Amino acid sequence: MTLRRFNRSLLYLLLVALAIVYLIPVYVLLITSVKDLSEVTLDKMWSLPSHLNFNGYKEAFQKLIPNLTNSFLLAVPATLLSSLLGSMNGYILSKWQFKGSHVLFTCMLFGMFIPYQSILIPLIQFLQAIHLYNSIPGLILVHVAYGLPICTLMFRNFYVGVPTEVLEAAKIDGNGFFGIYRHVILPLSVTGFVVVAIWQFTSVWNEFCSPSRSQRRSSSRSWLPCRTCPAAKLCTGMCRWREPCWQLCRRC
Repeated sequence: MTLRRFNRSLLYLLLVALAIVYLIPVYVLLITSVKDLSEVTLDKMWSLPSHLNFNGYKEAFQKLIPNLTNSFLLAVPATLLSSLLGSMNGYILSKWQFKGSHVLFTCMLFGMFIPYQSILIPLIQFLQAIHLYNSIPGLILVHVAYGLPICTLMFRNFYVGVPTEVLEAAKIDGNGFFGIYRHVILPLSVTGFVVVAIWQFTSVWNEFCSPSRSQRRSSSRSWLPCRTCPAAKLCTGMCRWREPCWQLCRRC
């Protein structure tokens, strides 16, 4: 018993030491963020600030809030539409199968393996043809179309586990296609929607290539990822390629 208690105490001591090591960068980050610019030096990196200064947070918030707002205006609708359409596709392909449904599902899955770079030129031409180029609705359309395969796959596999007897009972009660979807499928899909929404929102939020090529270079709008990125937004120095960071972002 004493040896086991000693081993457990040693394990806890090791975990506390590792936690301190991992929290050191967080400590430096927090105390540096509330220091005056004159105190941000290597010599005073570990010392506490002489007084709290939150002007850095205020300035960063003022500079980034327009870009963050536009990012949410892009990511939230794209996530909701992709999840809803993917749910309906998965519902049809799993419970309302028809002739050729497996072939259609296979063709949709091929969309997961098509990289953005291979369709950028026709994608931009298509957006220009429907007059949605250089706009957030155009980007929402792109992300919805590109997110449908993975959303459909997730929901289709999720709905396969729903007992068919439940749907048959709903049919007996007089529900049709949309009635079953609304009253039976949707209430059972909460966990599925959470998983798909997290996946799709993260994918849309982190996507850079498509938005950076879907806006005119001369446009004054501020929803480009290179302008949304805090590092590119606040960086004013020159990189080792002797070019401003934001110009390198435009090259990605």
